[in-house]
Amino acid sequence: MPWRVPLSDVAVDDELVAAVTETVSTGWWSMGPRVADLEREFAEVAGTKHALAVANGTAALHIALLAAGVGPGDEVVLPSLNFVAAANVIAHAGARAVFCDVSGAEDLNLDPDDLAAAIGPKTKALIALHYGGHPCDMDAVHEIAERRSVTVIEDAAHAPGASLGGRPCGSMSKIACFSFFSNKNLPVGEGGMVVTDDDELAERLRLLRSHGMTTLTWDRHRGHAHSYDVVLKGFNYRLDELRAAMALVQLRRLRAGNEARGAHVAHYRERLDGVEGIVMPFGDTRPDAVSSHHLAVVVLPEGVERDAVRSALAEARIQTSVHYPPIHEFTTYADDSERPLPRTEDLALRILTLPLYPHMDDEQVDLVADTLLQSVRAGRAVASDSAA
Repeated sequence: MPWRVPLSDVAVDDELVAAVTETVSTGWWSMGPRVADLEREFAEVAGTKHALAVANGTAALHIALLAAGVGPGDEVVLPSLNFVAAANVIAHAGARAVFCDVSGAEDLNLDPDDLAAAIGPKTKALIALHYGGHPCDMDAVHEIAERRSVTVIEDAAHAPGASLGGRPCGSMSKIACFSFFSNKNLPVGEGGMVVTDDDELAERLRLLRSHGMTTLTWDRHRGHAHSYDVVLKGFNYRLDELRAAMALVQLRRLRAGNEARGAHVAHYRERLDGVEGIVMPFGDTRPDAVSSHHLAVVVLPEGVERDAVRSALAEARIQTSVHYPPIHEFTTYADDSERPLPRTEDLALRILTLPLYPHMDDEQVDLVADTLLQSVRAGRAVASDSAA
């Protein structure tokens, strides 16, 4: 049976199909003019001088670390309440991930005080995630980083179109990374972007993205170059023309999509926050913070079994998820987990991601809220009986 309310969903229409069909008909499918158009338009949205399209958000993080000079013997600090890709790329750069805690149930972004405590003599960089599209306290992050001479990389995978104090997420640091995965605010299936204002850093990112080659296939095709040199040991992290064509369409819909997401989150918040012990984070954010509303996350009350709640929702054909199982609790990172992360470990048992996408309707939001509240009440009754 299909989901009555899926966790996320993409809207496919004639404009999107036409953009891909037209691109296919050109016969040029690898990186070319549509990628260049996407980079130019995305840089305007992100408020940065340079934007470089890449194969996915993981590739963006990987070359961002390498361009920042992260390598063997270095450490990189990041919140453990994050997708594992952020830690994997640190390992692939030859460095070691050091995990920090989050602020709490009201704010699932990193805790600046614990970030400062996690930085040590080997720390080369830190990755600041804008969790769920809600801007991290970048003023505090940069104050800490500047004091300790550490490079800041913004993980803005959740945050295209978000801003803090009028500054777009992605423009507040030396380098930032975005994702265009199918469940993101700008979905194309796979794809990503790295942005920066630094000319030298941008050139290094270009080289790392495409085998370290000094000229690209598209340049040679147009007769702008006849040969190339290889000056870095780079990768094939390029974005193709078909996804760029889709991304151009989706980018022009980003603001409206984010606003629709925000309206659904406000509806969820009105129905759920503070009811039956449920907390919906980010309700009391800075007045100058604008979220992209990538995720609709709630924190269940203590004593309520999350798996039972998810099962009840699934029986009603409502899809849910958990963002995220803490990275430091995965087997491959257990040996790197030397710091206590009490808030992350507590919240990781109680966070629940609800369905959210722009073309949801109020009836779907109400169905999710009603079913969730019913299941939480049942869970609290069970917990009360057990305690008695």
